[in-house]
Amino acid sequence: MLEIIQFTTDNPWLVSGLIASALAVIFYELRLKARDIGSVSTSVAVRLINDGSAVVDVRDAEKFSSGHIVDSRNIPANDLLQSPDKLKAGKKGTVLVCDTGARSAELVAKLRKDGQENFFSIKGGLAAWQQENLPVVRDGAG
Repeated sequence: MLEIIQFTTDNPWLVSGLIASALAVIFYELRLKARDIGSVSTSVAVRLINDGSAVVDVRDAEKFSSGHIVDSRNIPANDLLQSPDKLKAGKKGTVLVCDTGARSAELVAKLRKDGQENFFSIKGGLAAWQQENLPVVRDGAG
C-alpha cells in the first residue's frame, strides 16, 4: 500500500493521465450504451412489426422507392427534424429505418430524449434487413 502512495506522489502526471483515460473510457461506453437503447436487431424488429408496430423509413423518397420494408411510411429525416409532429407512435410503437441504422438511431435517441419511449431503430438499417433476406418492396409494388 505504501508503494502505491509513493508511486502516486512521485508520478502525479502519470497517475492523472491514467485516471483521465479511465474516465474517458467509462464516459464513452456509457454514451454508446445510452445511444444503443432504442436500437433493436432485425429479428426483434420483425417481432415488433408483427405485433402491430408502425414502420417509418426516414430515407429520401428516391431511396425509399428503390426498396423499403412492406407497409412502411416514408418521412425523410429532415422533414421529421423540422416537423416532429408528423411522426406519431403506432399503438405498439414505431420502428424507424434508414440505410445503415445510424440516422434512424440518432432520431430515436432524440425522440426518447424528448420523452417518447415507443420508438426503435433497426441495428444496421435496411442493409441488415436485406442481409437477413427479409422482404423488401420496390417502387409502387407495396
